[in-house]
Amino acid sequence: MTEPSTQQPRRSPLPPTATDTDSGGRSTVPLDSTAQLLTRVTAQLATQLSLVSRNGTRRPMHRTRPSDTPRLPAAPRPSPAEAAPPTLLVVAHGSRDPQALRTVLALLDRVRDLRPGLDVRLGHIELNQPLLPDTLDGLRGADAVLVPLLLGRGHHVKHDLPAAAAAAPSVRTRIAAPLGPHPLLVEALYGRLVEAGWDPADEGGRRAAVVLAAAGSRDPDSAQDTRRTARMLAERLGAVPVVPAYASAATPTVPAALRALAARGRHRTFVASYFTAPGRFASAAASAAPRTAAVPLGAHPAMARLLLHRYDQALSATAPSEMVSLLASA
Repeated sequence: MTEPSTQQPRRSPLPPTATDTDSGGRSTVPLDSTAQLLTRVTAQLATQLSLVSRNGTRRPMHRTRPSDTPRLPAAPRPSPAEAAPPTLLVVAHGSRDPQALRTVLALLDRVRDLRPGLDVRLGHIELNQPLLPDTLDGLRGADAVLVPLLLGRGHHVKHDLPAAAAAAPSVRTRIAAPLGPHPLLVEALYGRLVEAGWDPADEGGRRAAVVLAAAGSRDPDSAQDTRRTARMLAERLGAVPVVPAYASAATPTVPAALRALAARGRHRTFVASYFTAPGRFASAAASAAPRTAAVPLGAHPAMARLLLHRYDQALSATAPSEMVSLLASA
């Protein structure tokens, strides 16, 4: 009796054809036939070959963005209004008194506190460092507004500042008006008088008076500006007499003004120091006072606000004629 064969039927090494079926009549063709595989390989080769140029180099692949993906906007360019503002260059006279420089630096710190981010620098006409030409030399290619730390029109404002600006053609400069006359100066003068002992009860009194002690100048416009400030301070004090007097170059002197007021029965007199910082003239005026004299205007908050006001005023005056008007009538 012959044993049944256990040998498995030999499988064809070739993949089944499309007509192969199992005993149930179902197709045994795999997902990818040989023809399909060849088609896919051919397509992939064609794609790769399309990325190669005739000289054998590979062409760059261009990625496409889906049509429904929004493009990000380009970064906006800064507008002129967002550009850095011009430098505020405070021009002080200068003094051999060491307190003068410290006082001016304290004033500039107040200005920076009021307007953070503004470039605030200092230049002196004489006697102190940095000198104005040196500060301008450090601003080559920049814009700057020269704001004089001076209380009225005179030789420095009319001649020295324009000459310094003309000698620095690499800096685009504007020159602001001097600080006085202005109500903010009167506010600072009044504050210093109160610190020195001025009693508001004296306002309108028959014995009270004030001497406004200024440096003095041979320029008649400077004296006119000082007289105008004296009138404004008198109004602030309730019609108390305020007499302008000078430490040099003009009359009356501070002692002469005090004697004249005493002759009129004004024995309760105060000396208002119309100086931006301590110095020889301020000390001489204070020594003539019958009682404690007011200290110079210095770093009073109103002074910082006034410097910024003159800076803004110069920026708004774009035409040369407007600048001339500012210097003539401020």
